[in-house]
Amino acid sequence: MTSSKKAADLDYGVDDNPPLRITLPLAFQQVVIISIDLIFPVLIVQAVMGSIHTAQSFVSLTMLALGAGTLLQSLNRGPVGSGYFCPHEAGALYYPASVLAAQKGGLPLVLGMTVLAGLAEVFFAKVIHRVRFLLPPELAGLVVVMLGVTLIPVSITNFSGSSGDGTVVDLSALSVGAMTLGVMVGANVWGKGAVRQYSVLIGMIGGYLASYATGSLTGEHLARLSEVPLVAAPDISHVGWAFDPAMALPFLVAVVCSSLKTVGNITTCQKANDPEWKRLEMKSARGGLLTEGLATTLSGLVGGMGHNTSSGSIGLAIATGVTSRRLGVFVGLMFIALAFLPKAAALVAIMPKPVMGATLIVVICFVTITGFQIILSRMLDARKIFIIGLALVFGLSVSMVPGLYRALPAWLQPFFDSAFSLATVTAIVLNLLFRIGVKQRKAVELEPGVAASAKVFEFLESAGASWGARRDVIHRAESALTEFMESSAALGLVDGKVQVAASFDEYNVNLDLSYAGQLMEFAEVRPSKSELLEDDAAFIRLSGFIVRQYADQIKASRNEGLCRIRLHFDH
Repeated sequence: MTSSKKAADLDYGVDDNPPLRITLPLAFQQVVIISIDLIFPVLIVQAVMGSIHTAQSFVSLTMLALGAGTLLQSLNRGPVGSGYFCPHEAGALYYPASVLAAQKGGLPLVLGMTVLAGLAEVFFAKVIHRVRFLLPPELAGLVVVMLGVTLIPVSITNFSGSSGDGTVVDLSALSVGAMTLGVMVGANVWGKGAVRQYSVLIGMIGGYLASYATGSLTGEHLARLSEVPLVAAPDISHVGWAFDPAMALPFLVAVVCSSLKTVGNITTCQKANDPEWKRLEMKSARGGLLTEGLATTLSGLVGGMGHNTSSGSIGLAIATGVTSRRLGVFVGLMFIALAFLPKAAALVAIMPKPVMGATLIVVICFVTITGFQIILSRMLDARKIFIIGLALVFGLSVSMVPGLYRALPAWLQPFFDSAFSLATVTAIVLNLLFRIGVKQRKAVELEPGVAASAKVFEFLESAGASWGARRDVIHRAESALTEFMESSAALGLVDGKVQVAASFDEYNVNLDLSYAGQLMEFAEVRPSKSELLEDDAAFIRLSGFIVRQYADQIKASRNEGLCRIRLHFDH
C-alpha cells in the first residue's frame, strides 16, 4: 500500500511514470550497480576449478532469473510482488553456503540446495504474518544498517586500490576513486533535474575516462571486450541437481538472513515513498518475500545462484530521486536481454575498481542513514538498546577481529561467517529473549490536576519505550491524557482518582480511563466564544474538543456513576 502523497525529495515516486528519456539511462545505471555482485557466481565456479565458459554461463543464467525476479517485484496486484522498485541481485548471502556446496558436490549440489532454499523462503512468506513479532521496525532498521556496513570493506578496498590488508594503496586508483566520488556527490548535492538523477552515471562515465587516462583501463581490456560475441544463448551443460541434508543448515541460515534483508529493503522502499509511513505494511512484505523465494527457486532450476533484493540499488534510487516501479520493469527486461548479450555484460565486467568503490560508497551513505532513521522512529528502552547495541558489537567483531570465530564447530560457522549474519542472528535471539516480562498492558492510578502531568509523562514514556512504540503516537497520548487530567480537575468532573490502563499492539495504542463522576463531553466542533460566555457546560465541551484533537477515536460511557473512556491512537 502506497501513500497518495509523494516524498518531497523524490522527483518520481513509486506510482509515477517517468518518460523513457529519463527511465532508460536510470535503468542502465541500476544495471551497472547490480552487476557488481555478479562476481559471486564467478567465484563459486572458481571454487570447483570450473572453466571461464562455465562461469560465463552461470552468470548469464543468474542474470536471467534475477531479471525475472525484478520484473515480478514491480507487480502491485495479486500475491506476487512487493509493488515497489526492489530489484534482485546475485545473493551475496548465499555465497558462503554455495561455495561449501560447490566444494562438496560441485555445481549440481549448489543448484539443488538453491532450489530448496527458494522453496523455504516461499514457505516463510506464507507464515510471516504469524511471526511478525520477530520483525519489529528497530530490527528491520538494524538489518538495513548492517547491509550498508558490510559493503564498507569492499568499497574502500576498491576505492583506494588497496591490496585488501591495507598495506598497499594505489595512489593512481585513489585519485580516480576520489574524482569519481566527487563528481557523484557534487552532481547529487548541487545538481538539479537530470544532473541529479544521473549523478552516479555521470560519475561512472568520468571514472571510466579517468581510468583509461591513468592506465587502469587498458587496451587489453578493450581488446578482450571486442572478442566477446554480441549475441549468444547461455550454455546449460552444467545444469543438474543434487541434494545433501548436511548442507541444509548453511542454506537455511542464508534464507533467514536473506528474508530479513528483504524485509529491511521493503521497509526502506515504503518509508522512502510514503512521507506518512508508520509501520511495515505486511502485504507488501509478504509479496516481496514470495517473489524472492520464487526467483531463487527459478535460478536454481535454470542454472544460477540464489537471489537477494538489492539494498544498494534501492539506495541509488533514493539518491537519484526516482523510485518508480516502472524503473523495475526496465531493469528486469534489461537483465533478461543481457543474459543473451555477453558483450554488454562484459562491458560491465571490466568496470575499474575505483569506480566500483566510489559507487558503493554513495550507496552506503543512503542505505545506512535510512536504517538508522528506521531504528530511531521507535522509542527505545534498555531492552531494545541492548538488542541493537549487542547485535552491532558482535556483528562488527567479525570484520574487526578476523579469525575470532574460526575455532567454532563447522555447523556453527554459517552463523559467524559475516557481520551481517551474526548481527541478524544475535538480534533475533535477543529479541525473543527480551520479550520475556514485557507486558502489553500497563496500569496506573492518577490524581486529577496539574501535578498529574509529570506522572503521565513518566508512565507513558516508560510504557512506550518498552513496547517500541512510535514517538509521535506516545506524545499524542501524553498530550491527550494530560489535557484530560488537568481540565477534569479544573471543571470538577472526577470524584477521587482516575484508573488508567494503557495497552499496545503493533497497530494500536489504547488508553482506558475509569472514574467516578461526570462524563466529559468530547465535542467534534469547538464551542464558540458566545457559548463559552453563556454556558458553563461549554467549557467541558471545549476540553473534550481539545482531547479529541489528539486521539484518533474516542468512546465514552457512564453507568451508575462510573465513567469509562477509551482514547484510541492508530499506530
